Amino acid sequence: MKAAQITGYGAPEVLHINEVDRPAPGAGEVLVSVEASSVNGLDTIVRGGGLRVVTGFRFPFGVGLDFAGVVSATGTGVQQYRVGDRVWGTVQPLKRRTVSGAAEYVVVTADRLGSAPAHLSPVETASLVVAGTTALTALRDTLHLRSGERLLVRGAAGGVGTAAVQLAHAMGGHVTALCRDSHAGALRDLGADEVFDYRATTPDQLGPFDVILDTVGSQLNAYRSRLSREGRMATIALSVSSVAAIAASSVHGGCRIRTLSANPDTALLGDLAAYVTSGGLRPVVDSVYPLADIASAHRAFERGGAVGKQVVAVSGE
Repeated sequence: MKAAQITGYGAPEVLHINEVDRPAPGAGEVLVSVEASSVNGLDTIVRGGGLRVVTGFRFPFGVGLDFAGVVSATGTGVQQYRVGDRVWGTVQPLKRRTVSGAAEYVVVTADRLGSAPAHLSPVETASLVVAGTTALTALRDTLHLRSGERLLVRGAAGGVGTAAVQLAHAMGGHVTALCRDSHAGALRDLGADEVFDYRATTPDQLGPFDVILDTVGSQLNAYRSRLSREGRMATIALSVSSVAAIAASSVHGGCRIRTLSANPDTALLGDLAAYVTSGGLRPVVDSVYPLADIASAHRAFERGGAVGKQVVAVSGE
């Protein structure tokens, strides 16, 4: 079978499509025939060597954190899935493996899968797995957004941003989106009440906000100052500057900046599917690439300027 792998750390050119053995499910595991995967920040960070202390130096290893597909086989003890079921899920983050989501087949434990929303295509399904669960974890579990509260989403046109705008709107929040001016119409269509061009708007021109969700990682202290007295802020973007700001916020004053990363399991994927089914969340796909051209999908992600997700069609599209 074909699988996207990196043969060293570096630019997208280190990505290759290699022939590998099809994995077999063990006890409690499920073999999924993958139809689509999406590009996520963690994928590009690992590929670039930003987490080499965790991932090590043994090559090749697979890329692709999430996937949508069809159950092909189940291991002993798996009762909740049958061959032919449509599923979505993720591989275990940062676990070094030769095959990950961007491959024709992948094996995962059953608790990392959920039943895919029936009306979505594989590409649409894959676009929501990591972005949607991250946004839901941030708004519901970390920031505890309540109806009527004012929320700022930085990087609102990205995968997590577009999901967060929709979910916050569904939760009854008053949503302010920061993005490029050219993307303002798209963000309003997704439920943003106010949209500002991040290149022409400074933090002191905004606020106050009850909740801030950051997907950018810069100027965290400046935006933290726009929080109300009981305000909450979280970022999903880790960098040297953001780590320093997070640490400082835990020591100096109130309104601590939190960090988070979703680790989707069956329950979380089920909660996300409920928002999709009810119409509170819909996929936003910027572009689709074949597996053979996954390097271009990574380039597009790193270039930025998109609305929604870059998705890799593995099969079935």
